[in-house]
Amino acid sequence: MKNKDIINWGIIGLGNIAHLFAKELKLVKGAKLVAVASRSKENAVAFATTYQCPKAYDSYEAIMNDNNIDILYIATPHDSHAELTIKALEKNKHVLCEKPIALRYEDAEKMIATAVKHNKFFMEAFWTRFNPSFRAAFAKIKQGEIGTLRYINADFAFYAEEKKGNRMFDLKTGGGSLMDIGVYPLFLAYTLLGIPKNIYAKSIFHSSGVDTQTAMILQYKEAHAVLYSGISHTSNVEATVSGTKGRINLNSMWHMAESYTLIKDDVKTIFEFPTQEMGYLYEIEECHECIRNNAPQSNLWSHKNSLELMKIVEEVKNQIGLQF
Repeated sequence: MKNKDIINWGIIGLGNIAHLFAKELKLVKGAKLVAVASRSKENAVAFATTYQCPKAYDSYEAIMNDNNIDILYIATPHDSHAELTIKALEKNKHVLCEKPIALRYEDAEKMIATAVKHNKFFMEAFWTRFNPSFRAAFAKIKQGEIGTLRYINADFAFYAEEKKGNRMFDLKTGGGSLMDIGVYPLFLAYTLLGIPKNIYAKSIFHSSGVDTQTAMILQYKEAHAVLYSGISHTSNVEATVSGTKGRINLNSMWHMAESYTLIKDDVKTIFEFPTQEMGYLYEIEECHECIRNNAPQSNLWSHKNSLELMKIVEEVKNQIGLQF
């Protein structure tokens, strides 16, 4: 697909995040939304009309059989990520799948094995990895700007209203704080420090069985990461990365920050990286770059990265006794 000017997208699952994604897809040069799919024809037609998309399907099978689509963005609830990704890859589609990649490590392995077997591009949609502010801060940290890393502290919490139909309280679809937002602090620790030696986690649970608050400590040879996620209250949604020579604050909301603060010798320096819209377009551009260069995965968020992070998530899940 090298030098392909236009890359045709399809979207499966038309919830809130799909709306945000479709809005930013229009801003990416060479991207064209050609089809969307929902289990409801009415929803599919309404979504397609909003974003000037020519095709609206009321079945996921139908959109996968559309030969005009190059890549499918899967934005359904977590429990269907593995099944739909595998089917799409087998239908000769590239796939960008919302995080978390799956609810189980073994499912993530099958998804990646299928992508490799069919030689199709596949990536977990960890959009934070492509955020300009995060990339710049990451580069500075890796260059040794704040010395040897010793400590990471990151939280992510918001208040989720307990109402009928709120997937956050639906155990079957992978609800709760860990799989929806706890993966972000874990992603940060993993990206900067790698695989921990030990993991300690405790949770508070809702009557539905989902975790409403999860606290995690990741122990490394010379560092700790203290992480937290919750859906029963709000928090600052900030992250601090501390080293032997200084620290970097990823400003709120850190997973989509437009700035970071470098603190060395009591001097604070703010680096600003304004994003277009929320910043989904950067992961879209990464998909285009990989597809046009016949790359089966991203160097910034690889298959190995997804699997290793999922391994960490699975250990936390097992420790707190979360069962889907």
